[in-house]
Amino acid sequence: MSEVELPEAVAGGGDELDEDDRLKPGFVRAVLDAVEAGDAIAARGLVEPLHPADIADLFELAPADERPALARALGGLLDADVFAELNDYVREDLIDELSATQVADIASELDTDDAVAIIEDLEPDDQREVLRALAPDDRAAIEEALGYPEESAGRLMQRELIAVPEHWTVGDTIDYLRGADDLTTDFWEVFVVDERHMPVGTCALSWILRRQRGVPIAEVMTREQTLIPVDMDQEEVALRFQKYALISAAVVDTDGRLVGMITVDDIVHIIQAEAGEDTLRLAQAGDGDINEPIGVTVRTRFLWLLINLPTAMLAAVVVGLFDGEIARFALLAALMGIVTGMGGNAGTQTLAVVVRALATNQLTNSNTWRMIVREFRIAAANGVMLGLFIGAGAFLLYHRADLAIVFGIAILINNLIAGLSGVLVPVSLERFGIDPAVSSAVFVTMMTDCMGFFCFLGLAALFVRAA
Repeated sequence: MSEVELPEAVAGGGDELDEDDRLKPGFVRAVLDAVEAGDAIAARGLVEPLHPADIADLFELAPADERPALARALGGLLDADVFAELNDYVREDLIDELSATQVADIASELDTDDAVAIIEDLEPDDQREVLRALAPDDRAAIEEALGYPEESAGRLMQRELIAVPEHWTVGDTIDYLRGADDLTTDFWEVFVVDERHMPVGTCALSWILRRQRGVPIAEVMTREQTLIPVDMDQEEVALRFQKYALISAAVVDTDGRLVGMITVDDIVHIIQAEAGEDTLRLAQAGDGDINEPIGVTVRTRFLWLLINLPTAMLAAVVVGLFDGEIARFALLAALMGIVTGMGGNAGTQTLAVVVRALATNQLTNSNTWRMIVREFRIAAANGVMLGLFIGAGAFLLYHRADLAIVFGIAILINNLIAGLSGVLVPVSLERFGIDPAVSSAVFVTMMTDCMGFFCFLGLAALFVRAA
């Protein structure tokens, strides 16, 4: 076995490694060099002090072809907690290296929601094999979760919770929490249910600890609670957590019975994922994950580029209508791109604001008209200022008052079009049940390009004469 030369910062061992140096290139390279040299003990010694989330990051930083060897070297350090933190694509690659029994062992150690996240992406045959290897209780819980729609509260929730009947006292509840060994250890509140297992209130742990044993739990609990339907979309769940500052919330089935709970740590991931997803959809850039297979990324981006092609051709047709004017006055060709470019930028600004407002329920039927008027006023103000500024610049540069006026007016008109289309396009798509984050950019770009060319070249054909 060859000796692995470690950088000075990590040569003393993982326990002496400064936290700021972890996962820096030198540390990652040292771990991978140890694995390549066959020194699994050295690799584990470096990685052992890391938090599971940091170990997950280490796998994401490692080249794809070196991850299987790293996983074998780390052995038991690659546990269920690490799998729960892994990037989806990296996790899929690692799971492909495991047997169904190993995947089942990992899933059995996780909360239901994390186990579902691992199993739901498996191929159907592999999924069935893993489910067969699970204990009956775990298999039933995961199969039930898989029966709910993707990205719903049913997929997101965990079954491990604390529920007590409303006729208990504080003492009964404390004895139950202390005496039952199979209860979950991660919870912030106790759910109170009636005889039909319907939630009637919640009770924070701090309230229980501060009351006498003989006090009925019904006097300690609060009956006001936010209940999450099992089929609610996870984005709407996240909005409720944000709006009501929830730490956890009960999930109920169609009959109103308590079936699970969702905690704020899961919501943090949802908020981050949904925000990034909407941003990437606006750019039509696929998942935007650097671990996504290149072939998948190429197909996704090519599809949207292909969809954008007809809009570009339509803009070219508009330009072709004025080829005579462009031939007589070639300067128009140099300036018309500025009009469409400024309009496109203005449209993108408005579109980003509106899509976010739709996603966070800030923009609804009740205030849509107010939003349209607001963005029109903003577009008009920006259009006037830009038109005056750019028109004056054109006059100073080319000494043509007619060209400067046409240039400025075209900038103003296209800004107004950009502002209106940036609101009306996503709102209209939302009304028709189409995700505005996916499709809006194509139509807004088409409007600003086509109308920008038409306004500028049409006005120039009427009022600008070749020198």
